[in-house]
Amino acid sequence: MQIQFSPSLICGALMVFYSKEICVLGHGPKTASKLQGSTPHDQLLIQTSDSFSGLLLFTIGFLVFMVACVKDWEFQNFFAKGCVLLHISMAVWRFYFEGKLEDLSHDWPRHAVGDIALAISWVFFLVYMWREKYD
Repeated sequence: MQIQFSPSLICGALMVFYSKEICVLGHGPKTASKLQGSTPHDQLLIQTSDSFSGLLLFTIGFLVFMVACVKDWEFQNFFAKGCVLLHISMAVWRFYFEGKLEDLSHDWPRHAVGDIALAISWVFFLVYMWREKYD
């Protein structure tokens, strides 16, 4: 039996333990230094928030791994529709809120395109399931 790790598991674990490096990778060194906070209290709050975000991403990856082992087509269909809705919501959030932040205004189009690409991948999965069901 071969176990495949979800990118969410790996990215979530990296965000928990290497949040500063991941921020530099995602936003660049100049923006990442601005997003780290200016006071020790702000830095601690931001670091805690990033760790919780990574933990949430790790949990989502683990959930996707568990759902992949379920043989119920209806549940997988329901889960895929939820993932499409989640990724589209993230793209809309990036459009409305990240675009207004001066430090993140140049990053949001790239991240929104990534969210839409992930939503399309789940749509392809739904189309594949629909085709399997009616063939």
